[in-house]
Amino acid sequence: QVQLVESGGGLVQAGGSLRLSCAASGPIININAMGWFRQAPGKQRELVAAITSGGSTNYADSVKGRFTISRDNAKNTEYLQMNSLKPEDTAVYYCNARIRTSIYNSAGQDYWGQGTQVTVSS
Repeated sequence: QVQLVESGGGLVQAGGSLRLSCAASGPIININAMGWFRQAPGKQRELVAAITSGGSTNYADSVKGRFTISRDNAKNTEYLQMNSLKPEDTAVYYCNARIRTSIYNSAGQDYWGQGTQVTVSS
């Protein structure tokens, strides 16, 4: 089955940088949109950034100018470069991808990574 495996989380001081990666594997025909979400303690999961198969991107206002989402279609992998990190960026980050695994389902379905902890100390 399809799996999304994340890596790159950790502990960093405010102002520092981290790069998250998310690799998809399994019976993949193609990947449509990909994105990163985050969930802080006591808060709802929120969209951080998204990227279409054509490379168009959108970002949450809180991360614009600091985070960059990208993807490598040949590797079925997406990335989130996070710069100028702030304590309020602390959360579990989840990758998401709309993946088509069947020729009978052109829309595909959503898959999620296991989550990776990002902690920014002040």
